[in-house]
Amino acid sequence: MTGTAFVTGGSGFVGGTLVRRLRTDGRDVRALPRSDGSAVAAAGASPVRTDLDGLPGASAELTGCDVAFHAAAHTAEFDRPEGFEAINVGGTEAVIEACRRAGVRRLVHVSTEAALLAGQPLIDVDEEVPLRPGSPQPYCATKARAEQAVLAADSAELETVVVRPRMVWGRGDSTILPTVVAAVRRRRFRWIGDGRHLTSMTHVDNAVEGLILAAGATQHGRVWFITDGEPVVFRDFLTRLLATQGIELPDGRMPAGLARTAAASMESVWRGLHLKGSPPLTTMAVWLSSLEVTIDIARAGQELGYRPRTTMADGLAELGASVTPRERTT
Repeated sequence: MTGTAFVTGGSGFVGGTLVRRLRTDGRDVRALPRSDGSAVAAAGASPVRTDLDGLPGASAELTGCDVAFHAAAHTAEFDRPEGFEAINVGGTEAVIEACRRAGVRRLVHVSTEAALLAGQPLIDVDEEVPLRPGSPQPYCATKARAEQAVLAADSAELETVVVRPRMVWGRGDSTILPTVVAAVRRRRFRWIGDGRHLTSMTHVDNAVEGLILAAGATQHGRVWFITDGEPVVFRDFLTRLLATQGIELPDGRMPAGLARTAAASMESVWRGLHLKGSPPLTTMAVWLSSLEVTIDIARAGQELGYRPRTTMADGLAELGASVTPRERTT
């Protein structure tokens, strides 16, 4: 594979893995980093020194790129709605405009099943399930609206596609694994309910595989879900995930209804007092850890030829091998 690709969020978990894969595949890469650009440079990409808002004015940086991957997003569990709006919606609109000005042929947008979430389980859902731009959670609502903007921009000049991985995990994860590890070490971890619901997961290599396939697909104006395949029992997966770090999960539990009430109360206090950071328990954390979410990836298999690149067993083994004996004891 040749040509030049542009990646936003190039120093993040998915974006950084994508940059390394593109370089392995023989692509030149320009990437928009979150900070000073050293991480994307180390991965073999040329840093683009602006921010999402400034991309339309720096569209010359994208000239010559045939594909752009938009992986940057505001993914915090808790923040002011305008923070999510500015990055997830405004930032996406800026990427679209920059691609148009630079003559980029295809834009691949990294979305999430959360764009369908409004507090309800998602059972065997596919790409026909409606987005929830009115979700009470600003992350979900703004990711839904970002998708709408991307799909509305699809044209003969700028082909747009959307890829939705679900709960991305693997080596380099900066969200799921470190959050749970920190909760256990602070003695704050509780199962919401009993944790025995089913969930779909996506190893980062599989998420990137889906993005690469979407970039080369003949179809455009399309959405594809990407996961590891068959869903797993959430409790079993999380137990195995933490075992790679030498950590045994405690059995403490909190009823799901109580957790929802407690999270809503804490969030009200945080907003009312303008406290910094996130409450100890958030509504998004309750949703992500207690709602059954299973995904049908038949469309990606049929239209993209997608098959999981990394098995769950191999991904867990890689995580375990990356931990030193000292890290297991700290």
